[in-house]
Amino acid sequence: MIAGGAVSTVSPHFYRDDPIAREPESQNASSAAPSEIGQMYEMVHNLLVQPGYKPSDLRAQDLNTVDEVPDSSWFTNRVGARRLTIDEIVRGPVAGAPPDPSRWVIFREKTSGVHPGVTARDAKGETWFVEFDPAYYPEAATGAVVMATRFFWALGYNQVESFLTTFDPKRVEFDPKATLRRPNGKRTPFTHDDLNAILEKVASRPDGTYRVVAGRLLPGKVLGNFRYEGTRPDDPNDLVPHERRRELRALRVFGAWLNLTDLKSANTLDTLVEENGRSYVKHWLQDVGSTFGMCNDLHEWDLSWEHFYQTGTTMKRLASFGFALSPWQTVNYVEAPSIGKFEGDRFDPRTWRPQTPTTAYMELRDDDAFWAAQRVAAFSDEMIRTIIHTGEFSDATAEKALGDIVIRRRDKIVRTYLPAVNPIVAPRLDAGGRLTFENAAAGADVARSPQTYRASWFEFDNATGSTRPLSTTTSATTTMNAPTGLPVTVGSFVAVNISAEDSEYQAWRKPVRAYFRRDSSEWKLVGFERIPDVR
Repeated sequence: MIAGGAVSTVSPHFYRDDPIAREPESQNASSAAPSEIGQMYEMVHNLLVQPGYKPSDLRAQDLNTVDEVPDSSWFTNRVGARRLTIDEIVRGPVAGAPPDPSRWVIFREKTSGVHPGVTARDAKGETWFVEFDPAYYPEAATGAVVMATRFFWALGYNQVESFLTTFDPKRVEFDPKATLRRPNGKRTPFTHDDLNAILEKVASRPDGTYRVVAGRLLPGKVLGNFRYEGTRPDDPNDLVPHERRRELRALRVFGAWLNLTDLKSANTLDTLVEENGRSYVKHWLQDVGSTFGMCNDLHEWDLSWEHFYQTGTTMKRLASFGFALSPWQTVNYVEAPSIGKFEGDRFDPRTWRPQTPTTAYMELRDDDAFWAAQRVAAFSDEMIRTIIHTGEFSDATAEKALGDIVIRRRDKIVRTYLPAVNPIVAPRLDAGGRLTFENAAAGADVARSPQTYRASWFEFDNATGSTRPLSTTTSATTTMNAPTGLPVTVGSFVAVNISAEDSEYQAWRKPVRAYFRRDSSEWKLVGFERIPDVR
């Protein structure tokens, strides 16, 4: 059962298959057709209309009964849900072989992203989107793409397979039908002069070759971008409004951590894919290169501190003739050609800003942020530095500095969001009636253990949703015995409200609720609510 719908009095609260591990997507979506979202329209709407948007404060709707996001065509649980090996972290989304750069056949320009590039086939005839580094940031743009795709893959998002490789102009050919869109909108032949114009502006190697990042063509039929609100009307499986998908709300936390300021529909993609005779829409977070120090270009310092336009700050600067300093004007960035402008000392995840606010970004609740922070906390220092190393930087000092910043930002995310709500996780009730759980904030060493844990026990009627109080137990640890009188019949349910009593963390007094069902020999966790909707 997916959380968020109304509970019927004639249907059980929990079903036998709860909690589900994968979101049902059983309908054939073969009728889904390509559509386009205007970038200018989206930007104007997000900058001028979204600031007046009032968040619903409603719980995410794509959750299973234990408050988790099940796997789906949007998201796959990885870090924090299971142990990832270093080899998996290094591989990330890569499933196939790298490109063969012994020949590139160009047939059009690169279709997305701000940095120069081309679309070409390699020596094996496979299509790749090739991106160069700007001359003033050698290694930075290409490294950011490779690193970010691995971070976001580990976090659970569908990512493009990306490789660092070589582009040698001496090994370049042009498809006879190669075209380039001109400023007037017309397409004309793509020529050597056009390629030379691109190469004049990008970073080159002493031997005349170029370091590039190559992204593999995504599988399936391209349907255009997805929105951060509403649903796709021609996808029968797309039933949850996108602003109520926790994995899209959580991009406010993940984006802040890795500095993904370019959160917009244009950097997403839907494709129609077929597996086992069924067509469905797969949703990709496809362009995550505007991350780390690459969110700010050569003469930009304000991105991640302000939206492109904010009425209050803009008017304040105008009224003061520029003398009213904004925070970004006094930041001590770590600046290096291979990592751009990046910092972790002044970083505050609650005040971090993307270029424009999306609806899903504004709908983030504390329980969504807690869920996201748990996944950020699951990245060890070794995992972070391993991913940074895939950027293949020639400057070891810059690589270390980048890793240091990402680690500091991780720690700030964890300190900000884990103690902000009741941090009890992973409740378990054994057959003998012993309740155990974990405190995510104390476990991450960002808060001390509380003085007392309290559990209020109820017998739960799965048919009506009614409860009957049983007793209350307390403990100074995360283990306590259940009271006598728990039901013993197979199929019986109990509910437990668990809270923490501590003067420092007032939010911990608000209990989480766990539901257990008695099976033949054990109690199974079938429900969990951290911050339920107020009914």
